[in-house]
Amino acid sequence: MQVFAAVHKVGKGSFMLSRLPLFATLVAAPVAAQVGEPVQPDVVVTGRGLAEAPGDRAFGVVTIDRGRLDANASNRLESVLSDVAGLQQFRRSDSRSANPTSQGISLRGIGGNASSRALLILDGVPQTDPFGGWVPFPAYAVSRLGQVRVTRGGGSGFWGPGALAGTVELESATPQALAPFSGSAAYGSRDSIDADASAALVRPGGFATLSGAYQRGDGFTPTVTESRGPADRPAPYEQASGAIRAVIDIGRGTELQANLSAFTDRRDRGTDFTANKSEGADASLRFVGRGDWAWSALAYLQTRAFASSFASINAQRTTATQSLNQYNTPATGSGVRVEVAPPLGNAITLRLGGDLRNVSGRTQELYTFVGGSPTRRRVAGGESRTAGLFVDGAMEAGQLTFTAGGRLDWWQITDGFLNERPLAGGPALTDTRFADRDGTEATGRVGVAWRPVATLALRTGAYRGWRLPTLNELYRPFRVGPDATAPNSALSPERLTGYEAGATWAPVPRVSLAATVFHNKLRGAIANVTQGAGPGAFPVVGFVAANGTYRVRQNLDAIRSNGVEVDASWRAGPAFVLASWSHVDPRVEASGTAAPLDGLRPAQTPLDQVSGTLGWQRGGFTASATLRYFAGQYDDDANVDRLAPATTLDGYLALPLTRAVAVEVRAENLFDERVEAGISGADIVERATPRTLWLGLRYRPR
Repeated sequence: MQVFAAVHKVGKGSFMLSRLPLFATLVAAPVAAQVGEPVQPDVVVTGRGLAEAPGDRAFGVVTIDRGRLDANASNRLESVLSDVAGLQQFRRSDSRSANPTSQGISLRGIGGNASSRALLILDGVPQTDPFGGWVPFPAYAVSRLGQVRVTRGGGSGFWGPGALAGTVELESATPQALAPFSGSAAYGSRDSIDADASAALVRPGGFATLSGAYQRGDGFTPTVTESRGPADRPAPYEQASGAIRAVIDIGRGTELQANLSAFTDRRDRGTDFTANKSEGADASLRFVGRGDWAWSALAYLQTRAFASSFASINAQRTTATQSLNQYNTPATGSGVRVEVAPPLGNAITLRLGGDLRNVSGRTQELYTFVGGSPTRRRVAGGESRTAGLFVDGAMEAGQLTFTAGGRLDWWQITDGFLNERPLAGGPALTDTRFADRDGTEATGRVGVAWRPVATLALRTGAYRGWRLPTLNELYRPFRVGPDATAPNSALSPERLTGYEAGATWAPVPRVSLAATVFHNKLRGAIANVTQGAGPGAFPVVGFVAANGTYRVRQNLDAIRSNGVEVDASWRAGPAFVLASWSHVDPRVEASGTAAPLDGLRPAQTPLDQVSGTLGWQRGGFTASATLRYFAGQYDDDANVDRLAPATTLDGYLALPLTRAVAVEVRAENLFDERVEAGISGADIVERATPRTLWLGLRYRPR
């Protein structure tokens, strides 16, 4: 297991609340002894779930610690996740300029279509959008996170379905990382502002936190210089998020964790009629028992709203006219999860339980614009749910750790519909009710880890995971420039099987090198398959211009993915190095109408990804440089539009003025490398974030 930094553990999976309870116990002990009363043990409140599963040793796990979350150039979660090579978004753009619907995450080169193929959770709660499966990155201020834990490889069933290629666990900051007050504010290129603040009240038996974050900027022009026309302009953004969290000891070794958060996100895509807006709120309650019979019970509710406008731009890029107004896409997600870990001795651990998740949503759109005004309205959506039972166990026998786990899920897709009507009145143009469907899926993983000597660990594992199509894939058409993609209400679940083998070598303390080879096969992979070209009218999406492409979501036969991952860390005193490399060669297996894709690479999957950080940290002084390399990749399913490779350099510097106050200097893409993010229409190239410089102050008591 590659660990970028360690934290001090007390008990099984627990962390000291602060020095305050220990101090109180030391003071109270003599008094208690004088009156003959027993000394009460420390109350340990962590805000976390149950202990990490020992069986994870058989799989590739990377942990990003609080220090790395604090010291990164962009101060954004998606940038930090790039430290783990092979973990990627569908496109290279970040959440300041990308369309929110393109920000799904995946691992191990199995491709994507903007819906996540990795399971993302925060404090046990699934985080991808209930309607579309994308990730609302502006909702996660890195200042309120304690660590990020990435498990490569699917089938980790105790967190729920959806872990096709891996699981990304976000954990809120624990008490030892909290201060009564902390905050930062920075001013950056293109009149940008990045600010956050948090307050914490830590007491014996519990703690509470209040945090907020705000970002805005005038933005850059996404279209590259040689592709621009008068219609192109900078794309501004404005984003904010807030969270309240309380963790309370309620006795008998049980703690209550209550979370409430909300976010708002407004972006522009760089032309008229391309503004989009996302909003959401989450609430959750989790009880965690840490007695002999460890257990947890979780309930959560999520609400989301999304709106986006789309434009049609003429060939000379002199004018933009509105082509679609997706004025509201409300969605709701809710669920419960219960698990228990019975006491089976020190050598055996077992987790078993069940979960239920329900999502519903619909897209509401105005389309077929004539003279700048819409003439038709479309409403489409539905509901889906999964219910599963899981078991996951591990046994330690000397230098060997054996693990096996599985889950059985029942799924259902219901109430799917598509209704299209003229705004002027009259009968419906389309009024379709799709048949309800259901099924069952059995998934799981097995593995073994062996430590023949203290400095070497060997591991191997196999897994099977699955993912239900999102409501977005089933029912919502969408556009990117002049290109249009239609949904498919008949899509089947995706199913992945894979195996891996790896080794971790730690020749001396604070030095680690981990390598993994793997093979994955994703059957029924959902992809956007080219079916025609404009000009012309096509089912569901309507008119496609002469320079546009018409695609339909389809289940491919499979995507095969073979690769290798290498992670390394080294620390000597204040100096440290972090490195990660992923090499993967995925190929499509396709037949029927998708046969032209057979043997091609999935869209948006680079052959190589590399991330390396060199840094120095002592006291309040921190300096680091991060180099990232992305190999070339195709933007389309037909492997026609190729995005060039790119190498970027980020820098971070914190200069302490006092023990609590520091000046921060940050540089993103320091040499202004052109990072191509997409190609649409007649070879119109879009880029990701150019050089961005930041100067700010940070207040964070040490």
